Amino acid sequence: MAASFKVTRISEGAVKPAAATPEDTLPLAWVDRYPTHRGLVESMHIFRSGAEAAPGVIRDALAKALVFFYPLAGRIVEPEAGSPAIRCTADGVYFAEATADCNLEDVRFLERPLLLPKEDLVPYPGDDRWGVEPHNTIMMMQITKFTCGGFVMGLRFNHASADGMGAAQFINAVGDMARGLPEPRVKPVWDREKFPNPNIKPGPLPELPVLALDYIVLDFPTGYIDGLKAQYKAHSGKFCSGFDVLTAKLWQCRTRALNLEPGATVKLCFFASVRHLLKLDRGYYGNSIFPVKMSAPSEKVLGSSLMEVVDMIRQAKDRMAVEFFQFAKEETEQDPFQMTFNYESIYVSDWSKLGFAEVDYGFGPPMFAGPLVNNDFIASVVILKAPLPLDGTRMLASCVTREHSEEFVRGMKEDLP
Repeated sequence: MAASFKVTRISEGAVKPAAATPEDTLPLAWVDRYPTHRGLVESMHIFRSGAEAAPGVIRDALAKALVFFYPLAGRIVEPEAGSPAIRCTADGVYFAEATADCNLEDVRFLERPLLLPKEDLVPYPGDDRWGVEPHNTIMMMQITKFTCGGFVMGLRFNHASADGMGAAQFINAVGDMARGLPEPRVKPVWDREKFPNPNIKPGPLPELPVLALDYIVLDFPTGYIDGLKAQYKAHSGKFCSGFDVLTAKLWQCRTRALNLEPGATVKLCFFASVRHLLKLDRGYYGNSIFPVKMSAPSEKVLGSSLMEVVDMIRQAKDRMAVEFFQFAKEETEQDPFQMTFNYESIYVSDWSKLGFAEVDYGFGPPMFAGPLVNNDFIASVVILKAPLPLDGTRMLASCVTREHSEEFVRGMKEDLP
């Protein structure tokens, strides 16, 4: 079915800053330099209207935003092994314009499974068209116009240059420029030296299993999430987030679906911002994250109430600050970012509050903004804002194999309205 629709790229090339910018080589922070961060994260941003004007408006706004975020128009270099930096060359970011011979409804608004190959929606230029290696490229963007007047922005952003919140800060700045503002509402700040630089060597890259994971989409209405948060308030007298209750439910339902041997250990990991711990400027857009890790016997996760699992998650969040400062002060020799990828471990990524859902180029916010991920070696879940007109939160889950997916989905949906 995917082959019945065609996407044609009609222009491509570099978008450079609209004015002269400094020629520096800027060192990256310890966390920016982490080996697994040096790669392009792919995402898709779907807009219902604005297709005809969008390519020109966004191209011009991109050039203006790059004057303020000039390091992003450069290249990643490695003057000495293990110490990548950004060379501010003003060579620009890759930008392509494309057209699809269908409307968004024809391809189900790009719900999974995709009815268009993702390679048609995010840019993969050949070496003859973009001579920079992907791990040294900072950003690529493609605007694809659909016959209904909607468009999709496909984005590839190098994690070494910014975390999710930083990437969203830049994309919002492009929106500010597109709407005619003279400068971004949040001015960028480099300040990479403010992130700790401990003498801790990153651990070896993990072995990646092949897990053949199912891809599952789950939606949770705001009222349902608020009900769980109210239950936790009654249980503990404290507040919790929607992320806390949904992640607790996820961990418990997945552990039950896996039906592990007695004594098996299950692990949960997600990354939390440390901007508040470091008192970073609001405009800081580099990586400022630290892992929150939990490990427990499967019997404990299953034998606890859902609210008790929320307690476990909140306790791990509280420990994170202590663990982060131990890392910062070199009070540990272990690399806290080193991960274990096996079927008993699950990784959760929260995109719901990064800021991508609020981007406005003058055509209104996107109906959907989220990552393009679907791999068979990391059991993972992405939590993000549900696509309009839905109200609530969406989970994109690649965390169970076919034999466990029915029980997992049953558990996740059993008390939904």
